[in-house]
Amino acid sequence: MSLTKLATIISSITAFLLLTIKLIIWFISGSIWIFSSAIDSLLDFFISIFNHIAIKNSEMPKDKKFNYWRWKIEALASLFEWLIIIFSWAWILYSSINKLINNQTIWYLKFSIIVMIISFILTLWLVIFLDYVAKKTNNLVIKSDSLHYKTDLYTNAWILLALIIIHFTWFYYIDWIIWITISIFIMFSATKIIKKWFLLLLDISLDKKIVNQIIQIINNRKEIKNYSELRTRESWKIKFVDVNLIFSEDIKLIDAHSNAEKIVVDIKKIDKNCEWSFNIHFDTINYSNKQ
Repeated sequence: MSLTKLATIISSITAFLLLTIKLIIWFISGSIWIFSSAIDSLLDFFISIFNHIAIKNSEMPKDKKFNYWRWKIEALASLFEWLIIIFSWAWILYSSINKLINNQTIWYLKFSIIVMIISFILTLWLVIFLDYVAKKTNNLVIKSDSLHYKTDLYTNAWILLALIIIHFTWFYYIDWIIWITISIFIMFSATKIIKKWFLLLLDISLDKKIVNQIIQIINNRKEIKNYSELRTRESWKIKFVDVNLIFSEDIKLIDAHSNAEKIVVDIKKIDKNCEWSFNIHFDTINYSNKQ
């Protein structure tokens, strides 16, 4: 089992555990606030299941029907999760303003504090694990899931702080102030992930620094007189490079291939943590200077 699949399974189990705990305490206390938190955990559970299905399908090998893999399933999963995060942001903002207008107070403080302590500990452990997997695999679905649970973690921390302050001071205004702050944080955090996915779906070129390194590698080969139509793009875990290498007219085909293979080896050294795909053409038009 891949590390990314394992991460989605652990996310699902954690969300289900939190859901169970919150439902039990809601049944005991009858707190609507805890029930709302349980609904959030239910949503987290379904998202983690959806992410697992998406990663499982995206990791399937390419075949006659899908010649370039199924990685965009992960993009759809991340976009779906982004919509959920934005919905959470809108709901939190609405609830905060509604609490302020109607001067609502929180009931069953002790039960609520217990729930938030448990939620914070479990979510913290999950975020640490997801961050580890994200750094190890550079998988954007896991990064999105990590962001999702990270917003839950910050939310749990601030809510716990607010509940403690209210418990000792009865200053209820701290509740809606913190909720509004959290909603703004969620909005900006979610934007970073969705921007990355949109750029990948649009076949964004590789980072300028990497492109310059590729050009330098090509220029270091004295046998290559020039190059043209250098194009790069990034999709999922794969970096694509297309280029025309221009040699002198008297070069042997075997020597041209040998130079191309050396270029491929050097370019792969730029980033050893991803897959590379090359489409290299040969030409014999003699330009006086390299581009």
